[in-house]
Amino acid sequence: MLDFPRWKQAFYWAIAALAMLAALPSLFAFSNLRWPSVLPRPEVNLGLDLAGGSHILLEANPDQVKRQRLEAMDENVRQKLKTEAPDVAVGDISTLGGTVSFMVENPAQLDKAREAVLPLTRGVGMSGQRDWDIGVLDGNRIVLTPTQAGIDADVGRAMDTATEVVRKRIDALGTREPTIIRQGAQRIVVQVPGLKDPEALKSLLGQTAKLEFKLVDSTASPTDIAQGIVPPGSEIVPCMDARSCGGVPAIAVRRLGGIKGDQLTDARQSNNSQTNEPIVNITFNAEGGAKFARLTTENTGKPFAIILDNKVISAPRINEPILGGSAQISGSFTTESANQLAISLRSGALPVDLKVVEERTVGPDLGADSIRKGGIAMLVGTAALMTFILITYGRFGVYAIFALIVNVMMILGIMAVANTTLTLPGIAGFVLTIGAAVDANVLINERIREERHRGRRVFQAVEMGYKEASRAIFDANITNVIAAALMFFFGSGPVKGFAVVLVIGICTSVFTAVTMTRMWVANWLRRTRPADLVL
Repeated sequence: MLDFPRWKQAFYWAIAALAMLAALPSLFAFSNLRWPSVLPRPEVNLGLDLAGGSHILLEANPDQVKRQRLEAMDENVRQKLKTEAPDVAVGDISTLGGTVSFMVENPAQLDKAREAVLPLTRGVGMSGQRDWDIGVLDGNRIVLTPTQAGIDADVGRAMDTATEVVRKRIDALGTREPTIIRQGAQRIVVQVPGLKDPEALKSLLGQTAKLEFKLVDSTASPTDIAQGIVPPGSEIVPCMDARSCGGVPAIAVRRLGGIKGDQLTDARQSNNSQTNEPIVNITFNAEGGAKFARLTTENTGKPFAIILDNKVISAPRINEPILGGSAQISGSFTTESANQLAISLRSGALPVDLKVVEERTVGPDLGADSIRKGGIAMLVGTAALMTFILITYGRFGVYAIFALIVNVMMILGIMAVANTTLTLPGIAGFVLTIGAAVDANVLINERIREERHRGRRVFQAVEMGYKEASRAIFDANITNVIAAALMFFFGSGPVKGFAVVLVIGICTSVFTAVTMTRMWVANWLRRTRPADLVL
């Protein structure tokens, strides 16, 4: 237990030194001192409650998910009947009344049509229900009705996807450690520390970034479009700018058969080499590139619309097939808006529109006051502990004090390297680990006292004291780690921050209070060979 060869001592000191060096940039930042720019700068991030920032509550509209499900099922039914049952004659497919229905002209083929569309439905979890019910009406009309279980499941999936998309967009802005969590079934809470002006964030999060490429219906006259009349199978889409649509406020596009932007692999803001206007370069994956090549090959000479968030941003003519899997999006962009669009497209389209229902800007004053008072509490508590342990345990108390200082530095260093965020509950966890570190030294020193009272020699008493006390220390800290892990996995923002600091502090306190002090005590015993201990 007291055998520490030089390589082992060097290894332990290297771990402690690296962790303490990593804490220096954070200490400089807390003290408002300038850290040399040429040196690495791992730094502890401050949470919203300490650094201030923006708090936004987003809400989704579940009715939009229902409409999307109807449109997707409409297109899937058409494609399925065309490929799986081409000999089954059916009438127009209708989505009136929130259902998808079609008439089978020959009632004898009703079962075949039903079997063709059955694979389009699926089970919902472990409920035994399906997301769509298939029924027969009037003896020859098949009706697909969305179930409530299916709607709830799709809303849940849409909100999970939206949460991840929001996270990617905020990370692309370069902000540190945002808090993004689901609240209820239809809301997302976004907290971004250090962001004082939420307008850019709101603009970025409010953009659905739903990109589509659809063929323009050239048979629709501008007069009919102005009156809201379009040929069957087409729809009217407003233009973001009349100049992008040849001077008209809206155009008619084919509702089906286009390409969606969910097959993009990259989007970057750039500038047109001829006009120098901001554009966005997009790249498709292999499947999307093949679809885009087929669309442009089959429709060369025809106009097609680039639609973003249900508005036409450009309606160019296909002069030649585009086979490279890449394209350009141009419009009335500024450099900032083109960059935001590129970020939105890279991170993916939001599956549902998000509306800002609550917005708060938290100032840094309260956080600065919390840091100051938390620092005072930590300093006062640490000073009191140091005084107590020094008076009570003498030389062994000095070792415990040094271990406490190393422990604090190591916690800061590890948090900085791990790029974690320090919140107000995190400061509480910080202070708690200081007490836990001293508690370990108290157990060890009291155990050494007991062994000396039993008549053991100095070396034996110290060795048995560390050995026996270590069992209780490890048992207690493993229990704390389990509790902290549960808080991390089942808790939210502030609770997670407390749990992270607590786990880091437990690991470092065991290392410093048990391993480092034992190494120092062993070196002192071998060097001085004391006849007795003052404890």
